[in-house]
Amino acid sequence: MDSIGRYIILFGVVLIIIGGLVLLAGRLNLPLGRLPGDFHFGNDKANVYMPCATSILLSILLTVLLNVIVRFINK
Repeated sequence: MDSIGRYIILFGVVLIIIGGLVLLAGRLNLPLGRLPGDFHFGNDKANVYMPCATSILLSILLTVLLNVIVRFINK
C-alpha cells in the first residue's frame, strides 16, 4: 500500500506542476496554438482548428519529461 500511496502523491505533484506551467504559459503569452504548423480554416458558419505543430511539440516535451521521471523512480 505504501508504494501505491507514493505513486498517487507523485501523480498529484506532477499535475500541480503541469497546472502551474499552464497558468504561467497563459500569462507569458507563449505562441502555443499559434505555431506555423497549426491550421485554422473557417467561414461564417463553421471553424476548424487543427493544432498539429502544437500537438507534436507537447508530445515531445511530455515524452522527455515522463522518461526523466521514470528514470528517477527506477533508481
